[in-house]
Amino acid sequence: MENFKASGTYTKQAHVKLPEGTFEEEHGRKGFFGRVSHLYRTNMPTDWSNIEGDLKPRNLPPLFEDKGLENKLVKILFNSDVEVYLGSRTKPYETFFRNADHDELFFIHEGEGKMETTFGHIPFTKGDYIIVPRGTTYKTYFTKPLKVLKVESRSEFEEPTRGILGPNALYDQTAKFVPEAAIGTEKAKDYPIDIRYRGKKSTVTYPFNPLDAIGWKGSLYPWKLSIYDYCPINSHRYHIPPSGHTTFVAQNFVICSFVARPLEHTSEGVLKVPFFHSNIDYDEVLFYHQGNFFSRDNIDAGAITYHPQGINHGPHPKAFQNANKNEFTDEFAVMIDTRNPLEMTEAFSRFENKDYWKSWMKK
Repeated sequence: MENFKASGTYTKQAHVKLPEGTFEEEHGRKGFFGRVSHLYRTNMPTDWSNIEGDLKPRNLPPLFEDKGLENKLVKILFNSDVEVYLGSRTKPYETFFRNADHDELFFIHEGEGKMETTFGHIPFTKGDYIIVPRGTTYKTYFTKPLKVLKVESRSEFEEPTRGILGPNALYDQTAKFVPEAAIGTEKAKDYPIDIRYRGKKSTVTYPFNPLDAIGWKGSLYPWKLSIYDYCPINSHRYHIPPSGHTTFVAQNFVICSFVARPLEHTSEGVLKVPFFHSNIDYDEVLFYHQGNFFSRDNIDAGAITYHPQGINHGPHPKAFQNANKNEFTDEFAVMIDTRNPLEMTEAFSRFENKDYWKSWMKK
Protein backbone atom coordinates (compact mmCIF):
# COMPACT_ATOMS: atom_id res chain seq x y z
CA MET A 1 0.00 0.00 0.00
CA GLU A 2 1.22 3.52 -0.78
CA ASN A 3 2.85 5.43 2.06
CA PHE A 4 0.34 8.30 1.92
CA LYS A 5 1.17 11.41 3.96
CA ALA A 6 -0.30 14.93 4.32
CA SER A 7 0.93 18.19 5.81
CA GLY A 8 -0.25 21.77 6.23
CA THR A 9 -3.35 23.08 4.50
CA TYR A 10 -5.05 20.67 2.11
CA THR A 11 -8.44 19.42 1.01
CA LYS A 12 -10.05 16.11 1.94
CA GLN A 13 -10.71 15.22 -1.70
CA ALA A 14 -8.48 16.16 -4.64
CA HIS A 15 -10.03 18.81 -6.95
CA VAL A 16 -12.91 19.48 -4.51
CA LYS A 17 -13.45 22.47 -2.18
CA LEU A 18 -9.95 23.84 -2.44
CA PRO A 19 -8.77 25.86 0.56
CA GLU A 20 -9.64 29.52 -0.02
CA GLY A 21 -6.90 31.43 -1.82
CA THR A 22 -5.11 28.32 -3.06
CA PHE A 23 -4.44 26.73 -6.43
CA GLU A 24 -4.15 22.96 -6.58
CA GLU A 25 -1.27 21.42 -8.51
CA GLU A 26 -1.08 17.70 -9.22
CA HIS A 27 2.43 16.27 -9.06
CA GLY A 28 2.12 12.84 -10.63
CA ARG A 29 3.97 9.96 -12.23
CA LYS A 30 3.23 7.67 -15.19
CA GLY A 31 0.85 10.01 -16.98
CA PHE A 32 -1.86 10.15 -14.29
CA PHE A 33 -1.69 6.36 -13.87
CA GLY A 34 0.94 6.34 -11.10
CA ARG A 35 1.61 7.77 -7.66
CA VAL A 36 0.52 11.35 -7.09
CA SER A 37 0.59 14.21 -4.61
CA HIS A 38 -1.33 17.50 -4.57
CA LEU A 39 0.18 20.84 -3.66
CA TYR A 40 -1.97 23.73 -2.45
CA ARG A 41 -0.16 26.81 -3.64
CA THR A 42 -0.88 30.47 -3.07
CA ASN A 43 0.01 31.41 -6.67
CA MET A 44 -0.74 29.87 -10.04
CA PRO A 45 2.27 27.74 -11.03
CA THR A 46 1.91 29.05 -14.60
CA ASP A 47 2.05 32.70 -13.53
CA TRP A 48 5.63 33.13 -14.71
CA SER A 49 7.23 36.42 -15.67
CA ASN A 50 9.81 34.94 -18.06
CA ILE A 51 11.08 31.64 -19.50
CA GLU A 52 14.52 31.19 -21.01
CA GLY A 53 15.61 27.97 -22.69
CA ASP A 54 13.84 25.25 -24.66
CA LEU A 55 11.46 23.99 -21.97
CA LYS A 56 8.21 25.89 -22.47
CA PRO A 57 4.61 25.31 -23.58
CA ARG A 58 4.35 25.31 -27.38
CA ASN A 59 1.60 25.82 -29.92
CA LEU A 60 1.01 25.27 -33.62
CA PRO A 61 -1.83 27.34 -35.09
CA PRO A 62 -4.04 25.54 -37.64
CA LEU A 63 -1.87 24.65 -40.65
CA PHE A 64 -4.39 23.04 -42.96
CA GLU A 65 -4.97 26.19 -44.99
CA ASP A 66 -1.27 26.73 -45.68
CA LYS A 67 -0.77 26.26 -49.44
CA GLY A 68 2.69 24.82 -48.93
CA LEU A 69 1.25 21.91 -46.95
CA GLU A 70 -1.50 20.83 -49.34
CA ASN A 71 -1.62 17.21 -50.50
CA LYS A 72 1.05 15.96 -48.13
CA LEU A 73 1.53 14.68 -44.61
CA VAL A 74 3.93 16.79 -42.56
CA LYS A 75 5.71 15.27 -39.56
CA ILE A 76 5.63 17.67 -36.61
CA LEU A 77 6.67 15.61 -33.55
CA PHE A 78 8.38 12.25 -33.06
CA ASN A 79 10.38 9.90 -30.87
CA SER A 80 11.38 6.23 -31.14
CA ASP A 81 7.82 5.08 -30.27
CA VAL A 82 5.54 7.45 -32.15
CA GLU A 83 5.39 9.98 -34.99
CA VAL A 84 2.73 12.68 -35.32
CA TYR A 85 1.67 14.18 -38.67
CA LEU A 86 -0.77 16.77 -39.97
CA GLY A 87 -1.97 16.65 -43.55
CA SER A 88 -4.58 17.79 -46.05
CA ARG A 89 -5.66 16.37 -49.38
CA THR A 90 -7.53 17.87 -52.31
CA LYS A 91 -6.01 15.77 -55.12
CA PRO A 92 -6.72 12.04 -55.55
CA TYR A 93 -4.13 9.58 -54.27
CA GLU A 94 -2.22 8.09 -57.18
CA THR A 95 -0.95 4.88 -55.58
CA PHE A 96 -1.84 2.24 -53.04
CA PHE A 97 0.14 2.34 -49.79
CA ARG A 98 1.59 -0.06 -47.25
CA ASN A 99 3.47 0.95 -44.11
CA ALA A 100 6.08 -1.65 -43.14
CA ASP A 101 7.48 0.52 -40.33
CA HIS A 102 4.46 1.54 -38.24
CA ASP A 103 0.87 0.84 -37.29
CA GLU A 104 -1.22 3.86 -38.29
CA LEU A 105 -4.05 5.84 -36.72
CA PHE A 106 -5.90 8.43 -38.78
CA PHE A 107 -8.16 11.00 -37.14
CA ILE A 108 -10.43 12.65 -39.71
CA HIS A 109 -10.59 16.33 -38.74
CA GLU A 110 -12.60 17.15 -41.87
CA GLY A 111 -13.57 15.25 -44.98
CA GLU A 112 -15.51 12.26 -46.22
CA GLY A 113 -14.75 9.19 -48.29
CA LYS A 114 -13.65 5.57 -47.96
CA MET A 115 -10.48 3.61 -47.41
CA GLU A 116 -10.28 0.42 -49.45
CA THR A 117 -8.06 -2.18 -47.73
CA THR A 118 -7.12 -5.82 -48.18
CA PHE A 119 -9.78 -6.58 -45.54
CA GLY A 120 -12.57 -4.58 -47.20
CA HIS A 121 -13.81 -1.00 -47.38
CA ILE A 122 -14.01 1.49 -44.51
CA PRO A 123 -16.25 4.53 -45.12
CA PHE A 124 -15.20 7.53 -43.07
CA THR A 125 -16.37 10.99 -42.14
CA LYS A 126 -15.48 13.82 -39.79
CA GLY A 127 -14.53 12.64 -36.31
CA ASP A 128 -13.55 9.08 -37.24
CA TYR A 129 -10.51 7.28 -35.86
CA ILE A 130 -9.24 4.67 -38.33
CA ILE A 131 -6.78 2.03 -37.09
CA VAL A 132 -4.61 0.42 -39.80
CA PRO A 133 -2.29 -2.41 -38.67
CA ARG A 134 1.26 -2.41 -40.00
CA GLY A 135 1.60 -4.14 -43.36
CA THR A 136 -1.99 -3.52 -44.48
CA THR A 137 -2.33 -2.42 -48.11
CA TYR A 138 -4.89 0.31 -48.72
CA LYS A 139 -5.89 3.24 -50.88
CA THR A 140 -7.91 6.25 -49.78
CA TYR A 141 -10.68 7.82 -51.88
CA PHE A 142 -12.56 10.93 -50.79
CA THR A 143 -15.64 12.89 -51.81
CA LYS A 144 -14.85 15.90 -49.59
CA PRO A 145 -11.31 17.31 -49.10
CA LEU A 146 -9.42 15.77 -46.21
CA LYS A 147 -7.80 17.33 -43.14
CA VAL A 148 -6.13 14.64 -41.08
CA LEU A 149 -4.18 14.07 -37.87
CA LYS A 150 -2.08 10.93 -38.29
CA VAL A 151 -0.26 9.01 -35.55
CA GLU A 152 2.23 6.29 -36.44
CA SER A 153 3.24 3.76 -33.79
CA ARG A 154 6.05 1.22 -33.50
CA SER A 155 3.60 -0.93 -31.53
CA GLU A 156 -0.03 -1.89 -31.97
CA PHE A 157 -2.92 0.36 -31.01
CA GLU A 158 -4.86 -1.52 -28.33
CA GLU A 159 -8.03 -0.78 -26.40
CA PRO A 160 -7.87 0.24 -22.74
CA THR A 161 -9.07 -2.05 -19.97
CA ARG A 162 -12.41 -1.00 -18.46
CA GLY A 163 -11.88 -2.47 -14.98
CA ILE A 164 -14.78 -1.88 -12.60
CA LEU A 165 -16.59 0.19 -15.25
CA GLY A 166 -17.44 -2.97 -17.19
CA PRO A 167 -16.98 -3.89 -20.87
CA ASN A 168 -19.53 -1.41 -22.24
CA ALA A 169 -17.88 1.68 -20.77
CA LEU A 170 -16.24 4.33 -22.98
CA TYR A 171 -17.79 2.78 -26.09
CA ASP A 172 -19.72 -0.38 -26.77
CA GLN A 173 -18.06 -2.92 -29.05
CA THR A 174 -20.90 -2.47 -31.52
CA ALA A 175 -19.76 1.16 -31.96
CA LYS A 176 -16.66 -0.17 -33.74
CA PHE A 177 -16.80 -0.56 -37.51
CA VAL A 178 -14.99 -3.59 -38.94
CA PRO A 179 -14.86 -3.97 -42.74
CA GLU A 180 -16.60 -6.80 -44.53
CA ALA A 181 -14.55 -8.64 -47.13
CA ALA A 182 -14.66 -6.80 -50.46
CA ILE A 183 -12.25 -6.44 -53.35
CA GLY A 184 -10.88 -3.14 -54.63
CA THR A 185 -13.06 -1.17 -57.04
CA GLU A 186 -10.36 0.59 -59.06
CA LYS A 187 -9.80 -0.45 -62.69
CA ALA A 188 -6.45 0.40 -64.30
CA LYS A 189 -3.61 -1.02 -66.36
CA ASP A 190 -1.07 -1.01 -63.53
CA TYR A 191 -1.44 -0.91 -59.76
CA PRO A 192 1.60 0.53 -57.93
CA ILE A 193 1.94 0.12 -54.15
CA ASP A 194 4.25 2.54 -52.36
CA ILE A 195 5.77 0.69 -49.41
CA ARG A 196 7.60 2.49 -46.64
CA TYR A 197 10.39 0.43 -45.11
CA ARG A 198 13.00 1.89 -42.76
CA GLY A 199 11.82 5.34 -43.72
CA LYS A 200 12.41 4.85 -47.44
CA LYS A 201 9.98 4.20 -50.29
CA SER A 202 9.88 1.14 -52.48
CA THR A 203 7.25 0.68 -55.19
CA VAL A 204 5.82 -2.71 -56.15
CA THR A 205 3.57 -2.73 -59.22
CA TYR A 206 0.99 -5.39 -60.05
CA PRO A 207 -1.01 -6.00 -63.24
CA PHE A 208 -4.13 -6.53 -61.07
CA ASN A 209 -5.79 -4.67 -58.21
CA PRO A 210 -3.86 -5.84 -55.11
CA LEU A 211 -7.02 -5.58 -52.98
CA ASP A 212 -8.20 -8.95 -54.26
CA ALA A 213 -9.00 -10.86 -51.02
CA ILE A 214 -12.50 -12.33 -51.17
CA GLY A 215 -12.46 -13.29 -47.50
CA TRP A 216 -10.55 -13.10 -44.24
CA LYS A 217 -10.62 -14.29 -40.61
CA GLY A 218 -8.61 -13.56 -37.49
CA SER A 219 -8.07 -10.95 -34.77
CA LEU A 220 -5.80 -8.52 -36.64
CA TYR A 221 -7.66 -6.16 -38.97
CA PRO A 222 -8.34 -2.44 -39.57
CA TRP A 223 -11.28 -0.84 -37.81
CA LYS A 224 -12.72 2.55 -36.98
CA LEU A 225 -14.42 4.40 -34.14
CA SER A 226 -16.07 7.82 -34.17
CA ILE A 227 -15.05 10.29 -31.49
CA TYR A 228 -18.75 11.19 -31.38
CA ASP A 229 -19.51 7.65 -30.15
CA TYR A 230 -17.05 7.92 -27.28
CA CYS A 231 -18.90 8.03 -23.92
CA PRO A 232 -16.89 9.99 -21.34
CA ILE A 233 -16.70 9.08 -17.67
CA ASN A 234 -18.53 11.78 -15.72
CA SER A 235 -18.82 12.77 -12.09
CA HIS A 236 -20.67 15.79 -10.74
CA ARG A 237 -18.49 15.64 -7.59
CA TYR A 238 -15.00 14.94 -8.99
CA HIS A 239 -12.90 16.12 -11.96
CA ILE A 240 -11.92 13.01 -13.93
CA PRO A 241 -8.18 12.99 -14.78
CA PRO A 242 -7.04 12.68 -18.41
CA SER A 243 -6.24 8.98 -17.88
CA GLY A 244 -9.99 8.39 -17.51
CA HIS A 245 -10.45 9.42 -21.15
CA THR A 246 -7.95 6.92 -22.62
CA THR A 247 -9.16 5.60 -25.98
CA PHE A 248 -6.09 3.77 -27.34
CA VAL A 249 -3.03 2.33 -25.62
CA ALA A 250 0.33 1.69 -27.32
CA GLN A 251 3.84 1.06 -26.10
CA ASN A 252 5.01 4.14 -24.18
CA PHE A 253 2.08 6.36 -25.16
CA VAL A 254 -1.70 6.67 -24.97
CA ILE A 255 -4.32 8.52 -27.00
CA CYS A 256 -7.26 10.10 -25.16
CA SER A 257 -10.52 11.62 -26.39
CA PHE A 258 -11.96 14.72 -24.77
CA VAL A 259 -15.58 15.09 -25.84
CA ALA A 260 -18.66 17.14 -25.02
CA ARG A 261 -19.89 16.36 -21.52
CA PRO A 262 -21.70 17.86 -18.52
CA LEU A 263 -19.37 19.77 -16.23
CA GLU A 264 -19.02 19.18 -12.53
CA HIS A 265 -21.57 20.87 -10.25
CA THR A 266 -20.58 24.24 -8.84
CA SER A 267 -22.66 23.46 -5.74
CA GLU A 268 -20.27 20.63 -4.90
CA GLY A 269 -17.22 22.90 -4.93
CA VAL A 270 -15.56 20.85 -7.67
CA LEU A 271 -12.79 22.26 -9.83
CA LYS A 272 -14.35 22.46 -13.29
CA VAL A 273 -11.33 23.39 -15.36
CA PRO A 274 -8.38 20.99 -15.86
CA PHE A 275 -6.19 21.13 -12.77
CA PHE A 276 -2.64 22.47 -12.82
CA HIS A 277 -0.15 19.65 -13.11
CA SER A 278 3.55 19.05 -13.47
CA ASN A 279 3.40 15.59 -14.98
CA ILE A 280 7.09 14.78 -14.90
CA ASP A 281 7.01 11.50 -16.82
CA TYR A 282 5.01 12.27 -19.98
CA ASP A 283 4.93 14.82 -22.80
CA GLU A 284 1.41 16.01 -23.64
CA VAL A 285 0.13 16.89 -27.12
CA LEU A 286 -3.42 18.14 -27.74
CA PHE A 287 -5.10 18.42 -31.13
CA TYR A 288 -8.17 20.67 -30.99
CA HIS A 289 -10.92 19.27 -33.21
CA GLN A 290 -14.02 21.40 -32.61
CA GLY A 291 -15.97 23.36 -30.04
CA ASN A 292 -15.28 26.06 -27.48
CA PHE A 293 -11.97 25.27 -25.78
CA PHE A 294 -12.78 27.18 -22.63
CA SER A 295 -9.60 26.20 -20.74
CA ARG A 296 -7.41 27.84 -23.41
CA ASP A 297 -7.13 31.36 -24.87
CA ASN A 298 -7.06 31.96 -28.62
CA ILE A 299 -7.07 28.29 -29.64
CA ASP A 300 -8.88 27.45 -32.88
CA ALA A 301 -10.00 24.13 -34.33
CA GLY A 302 -7.07 22.39 -35.99
CA ALA A 303 -4.47 23.83 -33.60
CA ILE A 304 -1.90 21.79 -31.66
CA THR A 305 -0.48 22.42 -28.20
CA TYR A 306 2.63 20.65 -26.95
CA HIS A 307 3.58 20.65 -23.26
CA PRO A 308 6.89 18.87 -22.58
CA GLN A 309 7.39 17.02 -19.32
CA GLY A 310 8.93 19.15 -16.59
CA ILE A 311 7.05 22.43 -17.17
CA ASN A 312 3.89 23.27 -15.24
CA HIS A 313 0.73 23.55 -17.23
CA GLY A 314 -2.96 24.08 -16.70
CA PRO A 315 -5.83 26.38 -17.62
CA HIS A 316 -5.40 29.95 -18.72
CA PRO A 317 -6.41 32.57 -16.09
CA LYS A 318 -9.63 33.49 -17.95
CA ALA A 319 -10.79 29.88 -17.69
CA PHE A 320 -11.20 30.27 -13.92
CA GLN A 321 -13.27 33.40 -14.47
CA ASN A 322 -15.61 31.66 -16.91
CA ALA A 323 -15.75 28.16 -15.42
CA ASN A 324 -18.73 28.62 -13.13
CA LYS A 325 -20.77 30.16 -15.93
CA ASN A 326 -20.73 26.87 -17.85
CA GLU A 327 -22.75 23.75 -17.17
CA PHE A 328 -21.25 21.67 -19.97
CA THR A 329 -18.35 21.65 -22.39
CA ASP A 330 -18.85 21.22 -26.13
CA GLU A 331 -15.18 20.72 -26.97
CA PHE A 332 -13.70 17.74 -28.85
CA ALA A 333 -9.97 17.14 -28.73
CA VAL A 334 -7.43 14.33 -29.18
CA MET A 335 -4.60 14.00 -26.66
CA ILE A 336 -1.35 12.10 -27.20
CA ASP A 337 0.65 11.45 -24.01
CA THR A 338 4.14 10.04 -24.55
CA ARG A 339 6.41 8.39 -21.98
CA ASN A 340 9.58 9.37 -23.86
CA PRO A 341 10.29 13.01 -24.78
CA LEU A 342 9.24 14.17 -28.24
CA GLU A 343 11.43 15.96 -30.75
CA MET A 344 10.09 18.88 -32.78
CA THR A 345 10.64 18.82 -36.52
CA GLU A 346 11.78 21.76 -38.61
CA ALA A 347 8.17 22.18 -39.75
CA PHE A 348 6.97 22.56 -36.17
CA SER A 349 9.64 25.16 -35.43
CA ARG A 350 8.88 27.04 -38.64
CA PHE A 351 5.15 27.41 -38.02
CA GLU A 352 5.18 27.58 -34.21
CA ASN A 353 3.51 30.42 -32.34
CA LYS A 354 6.67 31.49 -30.49
CA ASP A 355 4.76 33.62 -27.96
CA TYR A 356 2.34 30.93 -26.79
CA TRP A 357 4.08 30.55 -23.42
CA LYS A 358 3.34 34.21 -22.72
CA SER A 359 -0.41 33.62 -22.86
CA TRP A 360 -0.46 32.70 -19.13
CA MET A 361 1.25 35.93 -18.09
CA LYS A 362 -0.68 38.79 -16.55
CA LYS A 363 -1.22 41.55 -19.08
